[in-house]
Amino acid sequence: MLVAGFPAGAWGTNCYLVAPAAGEECVIIDPGHQAAEGVREAVAKHRLKPVAVILTHGHIDHVASVLPVCGAHDVPAWIHPDDRYMLSDPEKALGRSIGQPLMGELSVGEPDDLKELTDGARLALAGLELTVAHAPGHTKGSVTFRMPEQDDVPPVFFSGDLLFAGSVGRTDLPGGDHAELLGSLARVCLPLEDSTVVLSGHGPQTTIGRERATNPFLREVAASGPGDGVSAAPRRGM
Repeated sequence: MLVAGFPAGAWGTNCYLVAPAAGEECVIIDPGHQAAEGVREAVAKHRLKPVAVILTHGHIDHVASVLPVCGAHDVPAWIHPDDRYMLSDPEKALGRSIGQPLMGELSVGEPDDLKELTDGARLALAGLELTVAHAPGHTKGSVTFRMPEQDDVPPVFFSGDLLFAGSVGRTDLPGGDHAELLGSLARVCLPLEDSTVVLSGHGPQTTIGRERATNPFLREVAASGPGDGVSAAPRRGM
């Protein structure tokens, strides 16, 4: 399996291109701010053919390049219905302006072909199988994508802004809810195998085993259940 990832734009949001191998079809996960050029370079370098854009949530740092990327490759995008409005009204999702100069660089709106994600759905795209888990907390429509173990490749978990190396997503923006995020950690992350590779929306890759042992939020959820949890440790994401 091929995973080509790079941090994009002002927020360093990780964009991923995932394919069975070089020279084959791929899916693009979270083409955010200024990600279009990085996508073009990765497609050319690995001789890929994009077939879909899939989004972990609707914040502008994860979706800002959806229109140019979908347009360039004539592919659909997938997003959870609770975050769909953010494609057309990104500032409403933040509760504040993100800045006129930055907004001037963006083309907001829905792509011509937009599909909705549902909890438990299995997406068969580009020869891959990705299982969707609705994971609210960072936003109401946050989702994760999980790929099963294949040959000698361990399971891969695209966590968006739910789980990071050493931290979790912030919950102080519109649609954020700390208790919901803790519940999502318990329901979505804790059952995963320790060997599962976590590719998150920001920062370096990690594993579920490492986070189970060291992440203060995941440790607290595992020990106390989703009703309690850490609130003072630093959180990340837009």
